[in-house]
Amino acid sequence: MDVQRTISVASPADFHVHLRQGELAELVTKHVRQGGFSLAYVMPNLKPPVTNTEQAVLYRAQLQAIDPAVEYLMTLYLSPELTPDEIRKAARAGIVGVKSYPRGVTTNSEGGIESYEAYYPVFAAMEEVGMVLNLHGEVPSSAATNTCVLNAEPAFLPHLRSLHAAFPRLRIVLEHATTRAAVECVKSLGDTVACTITAHHLALTVDDWAGQAWHFCKPVAKYPDDRAALRAVVKEGHPRFFLGSDSAPHPAETKATAAPTQPCAAGVYTSPILLPLVAHLLESFDALDKLEGFVSAHGRAFYGRPVSESDERVVLRRAPRRVVGIEGYGAGPTHVVPFWAGKEIGWEIAEEKEEVV
Repeated sequence: MDVQRTISVASPADFHVHLRQGELAELVTKHVRQGGFSLAYVMPNLKPPVTNTEQAVLYRAQLQAIDPAVEYLMTLYLSPELTPDEIRKAARAGIVGVKSYPRGVTTNSEGGIESYEAYYPVFAAMEEVGMVLNLHGEVPSSAATNTCVLNAEPAFLPHLRSLHAAFPRLRIVLEHATTRAAVECVKSLGDTVACTITAHHLALTVDDWAGQAWHFCKPVAKYPDDRAALRAVVKEGHPRFFLGSDSAPHPAETKATAAPTQPCAAGVYTSPILLPLVAHLLESFDALDKLEGFVSAHGRAFYGRPVSESDERVVLRRAPRRVVGIEGYGAGPTHVVPFWAGKEIGWEIAEEKEEVV
C-alpha cells in the first residue's frame, strides 16, 4: 500500500487562540503562521479584558503590526458593561464574536458571568447583527452541587440548550469540548450551534495531566471514552465540529511549577506546531482524510469565511523521526514550551510547494 507523502490544505484557520499581550504577544503571534495557519480567532481574556469596540480594534492593530499576514478575527469579553448598542458598534467595526467565561473557571476569568438571563438583550442584538456567541462550557466547581473539573462541562449543557431555544438564529459555538455528552448535545441541536475541538484533547486523557503540569489545561482532558467521542466526530467529518486550538502560552516558570498557595498555570501551547500536530493525531485514528475539513472548511463555512479556489494552500510532508524540541521559544518571562515537546511528530510544513501525491 502506498503511503501518502504530502498533504495540501487550503487556508488553515484556528477558531480559538490566545495571543496574549505585550512582549509575550510579540513572540507568540508569529507562531500562528509558523504553525501553518492564516486565520486566528482571538480570545479577549487579557488583563484587563477586551470589553469594548475600541479595545478590540486597538488589539487587532497591535497583532497586525506583529504579523500582518494573518487575518485576526476579534472578540469581546461578555461583561456587565456590554450593551446592545455596543454590540451594534462592534459589528460595524468588524468584531466577530463575544466570548462568555463563567466566573473563575479558567485563566483571567475573574470577571466572568454568573447568569445568562441578564444578557438576553445583548444576545438579541448579536442575533440581529450576526455576531457569534462563544461559550466556555463549564460551570464553577461547587461542593454543594457535587461539581468539579471532571463534570463541569456536562453540568453546563442545559445552559447551551436553553440559549439555543431562546435564540435559535444566534450562532453559538461550544468551545473546546472534552466530553461525549458535549458532542452528543451539539449534534442534537440546530445548524446554528457548532463546537470547537482542540488538538490536545484529541491526544490526552485524565491520566496524562494528573501529575503532569505541561498537560494541564481547562477544561481538563477527561476519560478515554470522552476522547473516543471527540475522535469519532472528527473522523465522521461532521460539518459543525472544527478546530479551535485553545493554544494558551504561559511562561515556563509558571507552567512547570506550583506552590502551596499557587497552582500551576492552566493552558497547553500548540500554535508553533499546530498543523503538523493535528495531521499527526488525525492519522493516529485513521482520520487524515478529514484534515482539511477539520482545520479549514468546516469552521470557515460556519463563520461565513469559506475557502475559495484562490486561497493559498499549505503543504505538509512526512517527517520521519522528527522530534519537537524541548527548548521552546523565548527567554525569561517570555520562555514558552510547546505541547508534544520531546516527542516524535510525523509531519512538517514544507518550506516550498511540492507535488502532492
